[in-house]
Amino acid sequence: MNPYKIESPALISFSGGRTSGFMLYQILQAHNGSLPKDVHVTFANTGKECEETLDFVRDCEEHWSVPITWLELDVDYTKPKEEMIFYKTVNYRTASRGGEPFTKLIEHWNTERNVSESNKEFKKRGMSILPNPRARFCTDYLKIRALRDFAKKNNYKQFTNVLGLRYDEPKRVSNQKKYQTRNRMSQMPMYEAKHTKHDVADFWTKQNFDLKLPIINGETPHGNCDLCFLKSHNKIQSLIKEEPKKAEWWANTEKKAKNVFRRDRPSYLKYIEITQTQQDLFLDFEDEDMDCFCHD
Repeated sequence: MNPYKIESPALISFSGGRTSGFMLYQILQAHNGSLPKDVHVTFANTGKECEETLDFVRDCEEHWSVPITWLELDVDYTKPKEEMIFYKTVNYRTASRGGEPFTKLIEHWNTERNVSESNKEFKKRGMSILPNPRARFCTDYLKIRALRDFAKKNNYKQFTNVLGLRYDEPKRVSNQKKYQTRNRMSQMPMYEAKHTKHDVADFWTKQNFDLKLPIINGETPHGNCDLCFLKSHNKIQSLIKEEPKKAEWWANTEKKAKNVFRRDRPSYLKYIEITQTQQDLFLDFEDEDMDCFCHD
């Protein structure tokens, strides 16, 4: 059986990268160019994606004539907590580009109803809790919960979440299987089809459009949230050197929160200061990318 055949209801998670674009094309081909009823493609915009990523999502929609539902976090405080819907639908033109959904999330997380007893000490000191490597609530709310609430609004009590995890990513596949529930099963057709990053790269050389972000050592460091705190130190330092302005939202968010995204390395303001001196900062430990389940 073709692993790219999808049974409805299903939500295809489209990250805005080359791998998920490859997967979407293969799914469309398996279904003769159009998606079955109750199979939706969703793109969860954090407001911190590169403009090239948003262009790519639009291009996939237009070139392949496939509807992609753009989701953004939008908390409705007028509803009881159990009835809250955590997203709104946007499009290429109306999508946030200044971190607004991310900012809303931090504000929501730090309201009284969300601050646990263990974190009330932060509030006493005028601090806000920020997403961090141990509490990645940005992924939970900006990506997973938006998807779950979209399914809820469409009355899907059970659905399949289709993910672009490749055959050469066995660790990510294994981790993803742990997060399956009875109501939300995961399907990873690229893994089943044994497609790797080489297949993805080869595919895009033959298309008449592509993601306009550079591939460096087989990766796309600019992809997903531009300066995500889970990217490695070297990536963050290099990206800020290339475009210091991108660090402003991250630095301003830390300043407003009187807190940092990571305590094991410099603040974003410190990164800005270091890059202005044209010097490199070396950490005394190995710092690699951490998996956030957001990226290709």
